Amino acid sequence: MVGFRPTDVPPTAAVKFIGAGTAACIADLFTFPLDTAKVRLQIQGEAKGTAVSSNGTAVKYRGVFGTITTMVRTEGARSLYNGLAAGLQRQMSFASVRIGLYDSVKQFYTKGSDHVGIGSRLLAGCTTGAMAVALAQPTDVVKVRFQARTSTSGPSRHYQGTMDAYKTIAKEEGIRGLWRGTGPNIARNAIVTCTELVTYDLIKDSLLKSTPLTDDLPCHFTSAFGAGFCTTVIASPVDVVKTRYMNSALGQYKGALNCAFAMVTKEGPLSFYKGFMPSFLRLGSWNVVMFVTYEQLKRAMMAAHQNWSTPL
Repeated sequence: MVGFRPTDVPPTAAVKFIGAGTAACIADLFTFPLDTAKVRLQIQGEAKGTAVSSNGTAVKYRGVFGTITTMVRTEGARSLYNGLAAGLQRQMSFASVRIGLYDSVKQFYTKGSDHVGIGSRLLAGCTTGAMAVALAQPTDVVKVRFQARTSTSGPSRHYQGTMDAYKTIAKEEGIRGLWRGTGPNIARNAIVTCTELVTYDLIKDSLLKSTPLTDDLPCHFTSAFGAGFCTTVIASPVDVVKTRYMNSALGQYKGALNCAFAMVTKEGPLSFYKGFMPSFLRLGSWNVVMFVTYEQLKRAMMAAHQNWSTPL
């Protein structure tokens, strides 16, 4: 290892695992209000998800910034970060597996070959995405419950804290309640992973070939936002159903498909795109913050490892 620069040494699986989780938590701190606004817009239309202002009138959210403004006015600024603790727990378990183990799983599918086809990339992304959902689903359920909670959510949805939410859901709905919506969540993450990968690569290649941009931050920023838009368009219907189903009361829906059918019949097909703008803004900005931070953390951690392991 002596004689190699830190940037020349491939980061270990442990560095990728820890770096991905840490970077995802940092990205969540910046983008969490957008995620909360997305959840509020997605559940709008359900009777139990309707917020009520201090004078007793129903609150109607209008757009991403209108939703944020309304929440701050009626519930206080802290409401934008409802469920943050569960959100950070989710990222440390979810992103660490989905992103941190991606290269290792990809190498497993290619058996160490230098040639990595698009099929192997998609398969690796779907595999780590499914593994991450299976592990982190309880944290996602609790996060959504807190984000959707309003002053009129009722005593059954009044949790004293994050750990109390885990215990209460397990007690009232059974252990299966903590894994509510796992199916649509796995479908969503498979779609997100595949769409992000393909569109990011296509946009990036196009920018490098037809514009003066080089393979650095401006190119990555533009590619990430473009991939975020395409991913939001394709994944939004599954994301809305996932949010509705995870936030639903026990017995409200027979399953994810029943939830989707109820949305179409009661609210129309456009209900699948509720919360589109905050979802797009959140996904695009989250990608940028996360991946830029991830790359810097990997370099810093490998540099620290090199300095520590190099004999004086």
